Parts: sequence; structure tokens; C-alpha cells
Amino acid sequence: MIIGLGSDLIDIRRVEKTLARFGDRFTHRVFTELERAKSDRRYARAESYARRYAAKEACAKALGTGFRDGVFWRDIGVVNRPGGQPTIALTGGAARRLAEITPPGKTVRIDVSLTDEPPMAQAIVILTALDTP
Repeated sequence: MIIGLGSDLIDIRRVEKTLARFGDRFTHRVFTELERAKSDRRYARAESYARRYAAKEACAKALGTGFRDGVFWRDIGVVNRPGGQPTIALTGGAARRLAEITPPGKTVRIDVSLTDEPPMAQAIVILTALDTP
């Protein structure tokens, strides 16, 4: 059963300008250490940050809160499963919100789709409640 769905579209040029203007102040406020390490070693650095930014926005929408009610940017981290497929790791207020919307006796799978076609980047996040084995 789908318990949350969110999507976001962002202009990569906006992220490029923000990186140029604010640099580490922006990346440390919004992204986890793992996300920064991964994006900073990419040739297409701005595109990498833009996809992750869109995923955070999409996840906050899927949680039904946006970035309020104790859900902060770094509570939502884009990580990869062993095969490379992206997913989201939640901590803090985002993890608490997910627990609130998860039906009793269920676990949640978080599916993420990331793409970019400059100058745009997009993310879709689906939260699915599954029967606990």
C-alpha cells in the first residue's frame, strides 16, 4: 500500500548559482556528509547536488510535512543500495514522521527515481507499506 508519494523538479542552474555564492555554507546546511562526499567527487557536481536536492524535496512531500514539524534537510539522505539503486535514509524528525504514518505491523520500502536532463533535475519518491515477514 502506498502511504506517500512526492516529486520535485529543479533547475540545475539554480543549484550552480547557489554553490558558487554560498559554497560549503549551503552544502553543509542541506546535505549529509555522505552526500557531500559523493557529489564533490563527481565531474557533474551541480547535477549531482541538484538530483539529491530534488529527492529531499520529493521525500518531504511524500512524508506529508515539507520541511516543518521537525523535519530538516539533513534528516533525509540519499544513499545507494548495494546494487547502486538510490534510496533514502531517514533520521531525526523525518524518521519520526515516517513512523507516524506507517500502519501498525508494516515496514516501509522507500523507492527513489532520480534523473537529470540539463538544465533540469527530477526526483520521485514512493513510500510503500509492506507486510512485516
